[in-house]
This record gives sequence, C-alpha cells and structure tokens, in this order.
Amino acid sequence: MQKRILIVDDEPAIRDMVAFALRKGDFEPVHAGDAREAQAAVTDRVPDLILLDWMLPGIGGLELARRWRREELTRDVPIIMLTARGEENDRVSGLDAGVDDYVVKPFSARELIARIRAVMRRTREDDESGSVAAGRLRIDGAAHRVYAGDTPVTIGPTEYRLLHFFMTHPDRVYSRSQLLDHVWGGNVYVEERTIDVHIRRLRKTLEPHGLDGLIQTVRGAGYRFSEQS
Repeated sequence: MQKRILIVDDEPAIRDMVAFALRKGDFEPVHAGDAREAQAAVTDRVPDLILLDWMLPGIGGLELARRWRREELTRDVPIIMLTARGEENDRVSGLDAGVDDYVVKPFSARELIARIRAVMRRTREDDESGSVAAGRLRIDGAAHRVYAGDTPVTIGPTEYRLLHFFMTHPDRVYSRSQLLDHVWGGNVYVEERTIDVHIRRLRKTLEPHGLDGLIQTVRGAGYRFSEQS
C-alpha cells in the first residue's frame, strides 16, 4: 500500500510540484492550503508523514506542529518542515516544535524524496525496536509507548528514538556525532546542535516524572543514560 503524505502549503504551485514528485516516488499525496484544511485531512485519515510549510495563513506551521505533537491522533506522525528560513535559530525552533526534519526552500525533488524515505525508515525501525525497562521507566515497543511506572509519558517520535537508544545502551558515553550516526543514521545530514535540542526536550519530557536525571551530560565527551547519579 502506498504511504499517504499530507502536503500543507498555501502556495498551490508548490503543492502541485511536491505532489508530482511524491507520485513519482510511489507515495500518495494529499493537499491542504491552511491549518483548517490540514486538520480536516488528518481527521479524515491520519497520514504516514506530513510535509508542513513554516509560513501559513492564520495558524502558522510551528504552532500547528506543536498542536499535533500534543494530540493523541498525531503525536507519532513524522513531520518534515518546508521552510525558506535557513538560519540556525529558525531550524532549532522547528526542532523544538516537534518536527523530525526540515528541508530549506528551494529544494530539489530528489532531496525531498530522500529526506522522506530517511524519516520513514527511522520510524519503521522504531516500530520494530522492542521493549526495554530501566527502573520506573519503560518502553513498550509493540505499542510504541513510554511509561513512568504505570503512567503514560507523552513523547515525540525523535525523543522516543533517542530514549530507546539510550535505554538499550546504558552507562556508555556517546558523543554528539556518535548519537547522530546511531539515532539519525550516517547518511542523513543533521547538525550536531540538533542533539542538544532533543536532549533538552527529552529531559523536559521526563522531568514531571522525576526521571530527567537519567539523561546525563558528561562534560567534554557527550551524553549517557544511567540509573547511577
């Protein structure tokens, strides 16, 4: 079955161009011109991935990404941000909002399809990653859920991948570049600053449950997951 991809962009020409590239890549494109149309499309059928423009009329792309990450229906759907804003602070803002990757306009169809396949490949690997536990913290791989004791933990897909890697490789220090290779994949270009953003978000996710101390900074070396303080 073809993977369904929702294109959220207020420029019809860009939607048409992206849809053409998606069909050539054997994906099923769905169009939305603003947040209202996008929400209606998601409610009708949850897509396998969302391509989300940063600049939208009314509710912008960043706010829409934050909303989807809070909602049960869409919190696990990968999001790639399409943006003309290539500055580091803008990219970090997108990552903070919960997007999994970003493509800076103008972009080639080849690059876009490669990014989509890379994100989907990581998501598929997550689904097959199994279960693991450390003290009160537990990952149910089959259900793709995280628990603190019996309490479900709301977590974004990238933080889920990062946490799963940490929990299956405890008490070992990993540099930023090593985490990029293991969690994002060696063939995907992601800046090392990205790691710091997601570490911060992962700690913020675990903090209400008193588990943020499991993610430890090793000054000058990187990060590790450990139950030892």
